[in-house]
Amino acid sequence: MVAEKRQSDGPEASLSDDVRAKMAVNKSNWNARVPVHLGPGGYSVDGLITDPSRLTDVVTFDRPYLGDLTGLDAVHLQCHIGTDTVSLARLGASITGLDFSPEAIAAATDLAQRCGLDARFVEGDVYRAPELLGRTYDLVYTGVGAINWLPDINRWARVVAAVMRPGGRLHMTEGHQAAMALSDDATPDHMLMEYPYFDGTPAMRFEETTSYAGDGEVTSPRTFEWAHNLAAVVQALIDAGLVIDRLEEHRTLPWLFLPWMEPDPDRDGWYRFPAPLSESIPLSYTIAAHKPD
Repeated sequence: MVAEKRQSDGPEASLSDDVRAKMAVNKSNWNARVPVHLGPGGYSVDGLITDPSRLTDVVTFDRPYLGDLTGLDAVHLQCHIGTDTVSLARLGASITGLDFSPEAIAAATDLAQRCGLDARFVEGDVYRAPELLGRTYDLVYTGVGAINWLPDINRWARVVAAVMRPGGRLHMTEGHQAAMALSDDATPDHMLMEYPYFDGTPAMRFEETTSYAGDGEVTSPRTFEWAHNLAAVVQALIDAGLVIDRLEEHRTLPWLFLPWMEPDPDRDGWYRFPAPLSESIPLSYTIAAHKPD
């Protein structure tokens, strides 16, 4: 297991000072989430350590799309504490994880060691991944709830293409902005839209002392998020030179996004809207793409 810290001045210089400041706030928040996610009600890392066949709910969902990973070089961008990263390694990938949170990278490195898996973890901003990683990969993987923390989806897509070998591929399952635009006060009978759907709208500011996982308090509660609609994500990947192989929208999401959602009967750890609303609003989507030879 290798954990690397590579110094950088943050995102590319063309990002404004205001955006850099917002991303620094997010970094403090994600550092503060690590002990919460490792604690009671969190990511259940003990289950991954004690059961060498266990995969996370997200990677279990993605597995049919991923195919055989044996012997592939894979990178997990925005890997957080490495639970999905470890799961990809268990599917046979030679894995690297990248995240901007030093606390998360330390936790991911420890998790991989305790699972007896060889993994490389690099601390740094995802926009500087080509420089920080110093190599290219057969598979670029990004998990659910990643791109909403990034201000520029086109820059992200160019990064994905840059760290991918010719013939390599991208897999992403992500929360759908149609659902993310719903109000926190939405009910099955009154579906309010509160947040933006389209890319390019101003950052959204939140103050939350709790997280989507874990029972503890987040000591740096302020965050900023950016909306990226589905068309913007797809077009960004196309503009970066990738070929879209699959686009699928889903009725389910791997966290309790609204308190009245119900467990998905077909997938452990995933939730959906009750019928008939489940047929009306997509909650997530999967994109598979490749880089031409």
